[in-house]
Amino acid sequence: MFETAKQLIESANAILIIQAENPDGDSLGSALALEEILGDLGKKVSLYCDVEMPKYLRYISGWDRVTQDFDTSADLAIIVDTSSDTLIGKALQIPGARHFLDTHPVLVIDHHHETESTLSFEHTQLIIEAGASTQVIHDLAEASGWTINPQAAEDLLAGLLSDTLGLSTQNVGEATYVVAAKLAALGASPATIEERRREFMKKSADILKYKGILIERIEYFLEGKLAVIRIPWEEIQQYSDQYNPSVLVLDEMRLVEGVEIGVAIKTYPDGKLTGKLRSNLPISTTIAGFFGGGGHPYAAGFRVYESIDKIIPELIDATDKAIKGHSDGNPTT
Repeated sequence: MFETAKQLIESANAILIIQAENPDGDSLGSALALEEILGDLGKKVSLYCDVEMPKYLRYISGWDRVTQDFDTSADLAIIVDTSSDTLIGKALQIPGARHFLDTHPVLVIDHHHETESTLSFEHTQLIIEAGASTQVIHDLAEASGWTINPQAAEDLLAGLLSDTLGLSTQNVGEATYVVAAKLAALGASPATIEERRREFMKKSADILKYKGILIERIEYFLEGKLAVIRIPWEEIQQYSDQYNPSVLVLDEMRLVEGVEIGVAIKTYPDGKLTGKLRSNLPISTTIAGFFGGGGHPYAAGFRVYESIDKIIPELIDATDKAIKGHSDGNPTT
């Protein structure tokens, strides 16, 4: 299972780690852990992301080593936590980046096994059903006999805890708990990670006030089964540096009585719309797939270039079909 990935990595001297343009704790933890593990193997490692790491992820030590510099001198690219062309779209526009990806080996390490790859260049996949991409990286390192030092263990556990909401999501099984225990034994402290996370999650009075404004603007469709919040570019500019507006309200939306899925839609000046989905039924991937996106059954996302007035009816229709498909025992309907 891991042999091809092991060979690709061990045959390279310089490796570029790529995150999607919507980084999260799992992608950041994966990138930083690979930097530690591969660095101990004597590899030169560079970390790339389309955007600067948002403040709410900066509790993960080493975030500041991720840059917007796409190192085309590397021998191998590793894309973590995504297999979507759309989510590395900005990277593909960098001069030389597309040529690099077309002419160099690319390894994708991911755990979104429900989502088919849409990458438009040849690549090798290491995509395994797991709690997080960091779990896949742990298993790869263990199977390959690579050292996981204490900092790598912390990075892996931070990503695992982030993506599984503290080991509480539906994709967490016995294997995930075993990996978490192994990482703790290697020196990672869940309490330390959580203490730092809580410190960075603190909100200013302005953010709390803004959260109230967002809650007042939530729209409900399909007899209350679908909750939607629209977040315009002006608010993204004003608040994103302090806190992700989508994350502020998605959990509250999903926990309203009768709601099966909450969707936060952000609008950008170039016509781009992004959708972040959190659901109580395993339909998030299905709905995101209507728009070329993907993710987990209970958490997914998409990006499109359409007007907000067009996307809302499409979202309502996609959600209605997904809910009915789930009820009929055919979630892909």
